[in-house]
Amino acid sequence: MTIKLMDIVGRVSYHCDIMFRVIDIREHDGKRMAVLYGEDIRLIADAPYEDLIIMSQSDQRRIMQEFRTLEEQSLELFRQDVHLLQEKREYTVTEGYSKAANYFQLPGKVLHLDGDPGYLKKCLTVYEKIGIPVTGLHLSEKDMPRVIGELVDYYRPDILVITGHDAYTKAKGSKSDIEAYRHSKHFVQTVKEARKKVPHLDQLVIFAGACQSHFESLIHAGANFASSPSRVNIHALDPVYIVSKISFTPYNEHIRVWDVLRNTLSGERGLGGVETKGVLRTGMPFHYEEEEEQSIDPFGSF
Repeated sequence: MTIKLMDIVGRVSYHCDIMFRVIDIREHDGKRMAVLYGEDIRLIADAPYEDLIIMSQSDQRRIMQEFRTLEEQSLELFRQDVHLLQEKREYTVTEGYSKAANYFQLPGKVLHLDGDPGYLKKCLTVYEKIGIPVTGLHLSEKDMPRVIGELVDYYRPDILVITGHDAYTKAKGSKSDIEAYRHSKHFVQTVKEARKKVPHLDQLVIFAGACQSHFESLIHAGANFASSPSRVNIHALDPVYIVSKISFTPYNEHIRVWDVLRNTLSGERGLGGVETKGVLRTGMPFHYEEEEEQSIDPFGSF
C-alpha cells in the first residue's frame, strides 16, 4: 500500500480513532515519517509511515457523519442561545414590548487567523450561517506573531481568533514546558503582540490555541479564552462557537465562562477563559423601505 500526500489515513496504533490528512512525508533517523493534520480535530502529529493505513470510503463517511451530527447539535444549541439573547434584548430596548422594535444591532467584528486553510473554510461557512461579520486569513502559525500588529491596525476587529494546529509531545518535556508544544509558543507570542496594540481585555477579545495547546501561557499572555486546560484535542469549529457567543452578547453584559463553553464540542477540558464583556451594540432608529414591508431580524436568519 502506497500512502501519498493528502491521503486520508488513520494510525493503527491508535485504532484509527482520528482521521488525518498526510501533509508531508520525510526521512528521520533512517525511518520514513509522516506529518499529519486532523480532518476535524485541530491536531498535528508525526507518525511512522508503517503505522498508517488508508481509511476506506465507508470509514471516512462514518466518522464524518459522527462529527457532522455533533456539529449540528452544537449549532442548534447555539441558535437557541442567540434567540434567547435576541428576545432579552428586544424586551429591554422596547421597554417590555411597550414600544415598537425600531432598532438595529451591530454584532462584534471577527478577525480569524487560521493555520489550516481547510479549517478556515469550514469556520467561515459557519460564521456566515450565524451572521457574524468576519475576515478570515490563512497564515502559518510561525508567521502570525510577525504580522499580527499590522493586521489589528488594519482590520480593527472586536474579536481576534488565533488558531491552527498544535500538539504536546511528551518526549520534548513536561506539560509545563512550552518548548514541548508544536505551536503554543507562536500562539503566545501572537497574543502578546496583539496586546501591545490593544491592552484592554474588553476592547479586543482574543481566543487563542488549538489541540493540546498550553492554556495557562495563552491566558497569561492576554487571551480571554484559550485551549487546552486538560491538553486534550479540540474540534475545528470550537473557536467559532466561542466568539459567536461573544459577538452576540451586549457590550454592557458580562459573559460567564461556563455559558460560553457549555455548547462547544470540547467543553471545559478542552477550552477555558476569563470573565469577559460582550461586544454587541444596539442602535436606533432602524429605517427601511415601507413598500418592501420587510420585518426586522437583527440577527439575520439561520
